[in-house]
Amino acid sequence: MDGHSYVYRENNFSTQKVVEFIRKKSPFQLTKRINDFNIDDFLGGWNDNKVRALILEPRSVTRLRYLIASFAFSDRVAFGFVDLTNIHTNQILDRFKPQLNLDSLILFDEDSIRSIASISMPEIPTQTLTNVITSNQFLTLPRLSSQDILEGVCPAEWSRSRKRLCIILITENTAEHDLARGALRHIALQSGYSSERVRFAYIFKEKQSEFFNAISKGLLANDVLQIVIIWRRDSTHLKYEWVDGSKLENMSDSNGLNDHIINRTKYEVDITVQRLLRTNEALTYEAVVQNLFDEHAQGIWSKWIARLFNIVEYLSDNVEEEHILAALSLLGTISLMFGIGYVMMYFVQEEEESLKAKGHINENLNSKHRRHVPELKLYELRAEKYNGMVRLLKPGCRTIILITDLQSRTKLIPSYHRAIWPYRKSKTLIFGHMLVEKGLSWYAELLRISLCTTKNLQINPRNCVGTIIALNGHRKYFCMYHAKHPESTRGAKRMVKMTKQLLKKNEDPEIGTFLQMGYSDDSDIDAPVLMEDNLLDGLSNWLDRLFEGTTHRYYINYWPDFPTK
Repeated sequence: MDGHSYVYRENNFSTQKVVEFIRKKSPFQLTKRINDFNIDDFLGGWNDNKVRALILEPRSVTRLRYLIASFAFSDRVAFGFVDLTNIHTNQILDRFKPQLNLDSLILFDEDSIRSIASISMPEIPTQTLTNVITSNQFLTLPRLSSQDILEGVCPAEWSRSRKRLCIILITENTAEHDLARGALRHIALQSGYSSERVRFAYIFKEKQSEFFNAISKGLLANDVLQIVIIWRRDSTHLKYEWVDGSKLENMSDSNGLNDHIINRTKYEVDITVQRLLRTNEALTYEAVVQNLFDEHAQGIWSKWIARLFNIVEYLSDNVEEEHILAALSLLGTISLMFGIGYVMMYFVQEEEESLKAKGHINENLNSKHRRHVPELKLYELRAEKYNGMVRLLKPGCRTIILITDLQSRTKLIPSYHRAIWPYRKSKTLIFGHMLVEKGLSWYAELLRISLCTTKNLQINPRNCVGTIIALNGHRKYFCMYHAKHPESTRGAKRMVKMTKQLLKKNEDPEIGTFLQMGYSDDSDIDAPVLMEDNLLDGLSNWLDRLFEGTTHRYYINYWPDFPTK
């Protein structure tokens, strides 16, 4: 089967066993099951250049004769098998009305409504099945997609009196040429010529370029949507003539002259065919052609996959049980050796790492010792990280947070990073930043608790940019830095009183940078304007005082919740 030999090795030699053996070796893609859900797709798939054959059986297991027929005609006919006992075939029963106790074969071409042949019998004989399929194995307008199809549609005939003509439309593989192909199909259905003398077909120019170039002599108009009539004298020699007056290239969906174009083309084709069928008439041109390119040939990947399946199938048929046990024993031994080697290498690597850790092995990379530089990570204060960065801090640990917004973060974070870089090795510090758009409510609540007031604080988010908060999660206090904060300029004396007074100051519109109840634009004090780039100029000095313990501490009773949105 398909160029491969298979040996029957069963001890029990019976008809049923042989049938099962042949059925098992049949290609799995031959048994395509058809039901109400895929019947239309199956009948409408004739673009693959194959006639559709429906075999309807009152059983779930297909007869072997039908499988063999589907394999024999697989290049030209697509078979679909219908189980009439299946509940999902009711629409098929209503559509084709087969007799439920008989086997039925129905053949379709491009027309999925009207069948071209059908037969129903209790058991369709193999010869009858073959004859019916052979007589209807081509579409009304088949595509010359391989040399085998060319031999079937346009067989060679040397005798001039019995010459066979093949009318071929030159097209391209595009939907724009469907109208022209449909027009020639309509002409073929209306023609009264015997299929033994005249056949209609089409080719894809880009697929069969060598064939087209061989017959291109005498072609004066556009090289596509033209009709050529050929007479194959043998496998390589043919005579041909182009049909003048064909206007199929002018057809379009919006053209109201399509019927006129079809009638005109049919007239030109009929005149030319009737003339060329005469014994004394000869076709104008002669050419030598090679075999057509097989458009259905398997690709390289399909061939490798098929070969892999053949190898697996061969091994399953020829390898005995003792061979399998020997192979498994060999594979187990090899696996055990690799496993022991891996374990030994693992212990060697562990020993090397242990020696390196104790200082017994010194590595020299390019005669220079690489020194590990601790990295400085900045974490964004968000709801999911709030507990880890604030509430659950271990004793002695602090979190230093920079408050920014979306506009200023790209400017402030580099300056913040430079200021805290000397403290990167500390294991008691966590550095981070917070977007004021996300944590404004938390920040306002923190300030309210620290001021021991029940009044809601109205905070200008823009004026909070550049604020640094050092949080001690375990002891529940925080320290604060801002360029406009009094502690940044005059020390920490009377901080609580001065901070409360900030709420009442109206002279400087920027004096309440980090905490603002409102300010007056009619100030009579000319305060210098604080630029964004200078917000963190005094951060380094403040950090020194922070770690010396001289900054003011704002104690609170609890840490407020961080907003989740």
